[in-house]
Amino acid sequence: MTAVTRGVAGPSGGPAPQPDTVPWPADYAARYRAAGHWADQPLGHWPRRWAEAHGDRTALVDGATRLTYRELADRVDALAGALREQGLCRGDRIVVQLPNSWEFVALVLACFRSGIVPVLALTAHRAHELAHLLRHAEARLLVVPDRWRDFDHQALAARIAAEAPGECRVLVKGEADPGHLDLARLLAPGPGTRERAAALDADRPHPDDVALFLLSGGTTGLPKLIARTHNDYGYNVRRSAEVSGFDHSTVFLAALPAGHNAVLGCPGILGTLHSGGTVVLVPSPQAATALTAVAAEGVTDVAVVPAVAQQWVAEAAGGRYDLGTLRLVTLGGSVVDPALARRVRDELGGQVQQLYGMAEGLLCCTRPDDPDALVFGTQGRPVSPDDELLVVDEHDRPVPLGSTGELLTRGPYTPRGYYRAAEHNARAFTPDGWFRTGDLVRLHPGGYLTVEGRRKELINRGGEKVSAEEVENLARLLVGVDRVAAVPLPDDRFGERVCLVLAPAGAAAPSLDDVRERFARHGVAHYKLPEQLEVLTELPLTPVGKVDKKAIRERLATEEK
Repeated sequence: MTAVTRGVAGPSGGPAPQPDTVPWPADYAARYRAAGHWADQPLGHWPRRWAEAHGDRTALVDGATRLTYRELADRVDALAGALREQGLCRGDRIVVQLPNSWEFVALVLACFRSGIVPVLALTAHRAHELAHLLRHAEARLLVVPDRWRDFDHQALAARIAAEAPGECRVLVKGEADPGHLDLARLLAPGPGTRERAAALDADRPHPDDVALFLLSGGTTGLPKLIARTHNDYGYNVRRSAEVSGFDHSTVFLAALPAGHNAVLGCPGILGTLHSGGTVVLVPSPQAATALTAVAAEGVTDVAVVPAVAQQWVAEAAGGRYDLGTLRLVTLGGSVVDPALARRVRDELGGQVQQLYGMAEGLLCCTRPDDPDALVFGTQGRPVSPDDELLVVDEHDRPVPLGSTGELLTRGPYTPRGYYRAAEHNARAFTPDGWFRTGDLVRLHPGGYLTVEGRRKELINRGGEKVSAEEVENLARLLVGVDRVAAVPLPDDRFGERVCLVLAPAGAAAPSLDDVRERFARHGVAHYKLPEQLEVLTELPLTPVGKVDKKAIRERLATEEK
């Protein structure tokens, strides 16, 4: 599948040029419009519509800061206008690395309003990942906190922005150094609100423009960029909120990183705001912090990964927190042990919802009124009637219902290719547009599915997906060993941990501390650092000469018993 330099034209005129994106075929786009999935409205119109509908209702709670819908809309317009005044234009990309905060929400919405495209990075990313994103997206702005968790993000941003191939400025949440832009100043409404809004309305993005870039959890090294359009992501948000029963009474706790797709829009922050509810932002999913916020703000809905849920259950034991307002606890990011899901419902209260999905599109979930057999025994069914699922064997032949195979999918919010990745797209997508998820599943009658494993080589550390290939490539580069394998091992806290297995060729084997120090010095995100090092004389091989990771995992599991 080759990339093209156009989008699908909608009824109100042509979209902005979108080099290296892959559009939906015209017949599919027409079908999704006819079904009402694509609303043909840019997402930037949301804040003003929300303000008109909900006015003085509380939209965001961030510590001592509380913003109404009207105040949020004013700040969004102020920031959107200020970004334009700084020379950013519709279609320009910016990399956003901010912690959970009201400023993050306002910035994303301001990008939707102005047509500037945010690339959503994580606060855990360091030079290794951020420099790649700046280059790949040709970003013109890098948005960071001044410091976060004792790390100087501003100093790092200054260095990598200066090394970027094009002009890239730094925008700072907090105390900005000379030469950097101050986010607080750009967010200040000031006079001229009506005129600013009119100017933005006159040059609004097209519904088929790229609205944001999400990051893949892919297996082939550094993350791919997933281009989500205003049309497809708007449907993603609206439909998932509808399925999850969000409304004006919803109080959603954003505890996991807001840059994650599930927390941002599945239904998450945007689904809550679109439903007229309230979003409560906390800086981390640390159990005491999160549960205190649930009790203080009357939180009704939360989304967590199983590793975090387990910590919350332990913290909630003994009734130390009033969690009586909880309605729905969404568990996703990795397969959930049914016993843990039951404990979550019993200890935290509210119904459990399993969520299976990906930043590449497809969302499946159990419904709030599903029977226990489905809630605890499956990962749900697709949220859209036009989500297509195909389960195939290793030769792409469909398997019988109930048999295990790789899941392929396509639909109204599953893009047809990664950004600037034609070679990878040829492997990740079939010629007729099916996305290869790499997950092994079984389909049940009624469309529910159970995830059995994965064909992709990913290590799922507390919901963060680590590419085994990326860790191996870094070990070859930084440690100087050719015979190396990265494998997941069970971990009580994070579900899986990164284990690096190597066979040194004559030289003395490095220590785990040495490996981790070299990775960190290279600017690799902390969650990717190996947490266990195993040294073998030889790495076992498959009959075709590849490293046999299954044999390695089995051997290590036996040795740990």
